[in-house]
Amino acid sequence: MNREVTLPLIVDDRGTLQVAASDVSKLLRTVGGRWLHLVESGEKELDEDTVAALTIELAKLADRIDVACIAHSSGGAP
Repeated sequence: MNREVTLPLIVDDRGTLQVAASDVSKLLRTVGGRWLHLVESGEKELDEDTVAALTIELAKLADRIDVACIAHSSGGAP
């Protein structure tokens, strides 16, 4: 499962980001956290290893979005 996901930054003609990175990052991390909570509470239909792997990948994606947006905001190339 080593596929790379590329997300473009969506900016308007003034260079302003259209979606707050913090909102996207929070959403991704929240989804992963809720999955983990379901596994911890005994949800039998969820595979613990799969949930852990997906949660890690969501966190990595959130980190990449944060880094790209920080680079954009500071004038660096993502």
